[in-house]
Amino acid sequence: MNADLLKLENQICFPLYACAKEVVKKYKPFLDEIELTYTQYIAMMVLWEKKTVNVKTLGECLYLDSGTLTPLLKKMEKKGLVVRERSSEDERNLNVTITGQGEALKEKAVTIPVKMGQCINLNPEDAKTLYRILYQLLRQLET
Repeated sequence: MNADLLKLENQICFPLYACAKEVVKKYKPFLDEIELTYTQYIAMMVLWEKKTVNVKTLGECLYLDSGTLTPLLKKMEKKGLVVRERSSEDERNLNVTITGQGEALKEKAVTIPVKMGQCINLNPEDAKTLYRILYQLLRQLET
């Protein structure tokens, strides 16, 4: 048996997990200011761009299943940020539409990427490389 295979330092998954957790922790104070969790924030990013999206498509964009999305979207609807409604074309599909209040939140959120850029001190070339590698890995894991 090769015990080195079980060393934490030899696992690519661990630094990915630890970095993701620490990055989300850095987001927290900025997101607290606009009363969103990280998962709500990334959902809002999709909605700021698309305005209306099918729940299934939203889940695909965010790599989240419906068991995670349903309570998330219910909370966002209670806050007045989104409206959930059945599709008129196919009642099995649930659409999520951003509200005026949700759209207005974009003005407050627009500074968050800049603030995060100051927290994560990567030069632009390294950031592009990391982005490219992470999306390459995501595409491989999807298959």
